[in-house]
Amino acid sequence: MSKPILGLILGAVLGAIDGLTALFSAPETTPAIAGIVIGSTLKGMIAGIIIGFVARKFRSLKVGIVVGILVGFVLAFIIAAMPSETGKHYWLEILIPGTLVGLVLGLITQLYGRVPATK
Repeated sequence: MSKPILGLILGAVLGAIDGLTALFSAPETTPAIAGIVIGSTLKGMIAGIIIGFVARKFRSLKVGIVVGILVGFVLAFIIAAMPSETGKHYWLEILIPGTLVGLVLGLITQLYGRVPATK
């Protein structure tokens, strides 16, 4: 499996888990959990494919982890900047798991996944 595909699949799984953390970190969002999980899954897939392509280009664990953290943080920041229906922002509840998803994606896509053969 190529690194971008690995990142895409792992990003979907980790993104869904990230979305489910809203049940614990912000229980008042329970009625909207389906939308949160779907949005978080899409966010994880976008992060995963970006991080997977970076892992294919740069074969460095350090670069993969740093890029993973940055991509996860930026995507989570964009979502956290959007207020809820009540006008409340969930900065830490979104930024912490989103950044951790990016870190794990950076680590796993660097360690695993197939690199295309050089010509």
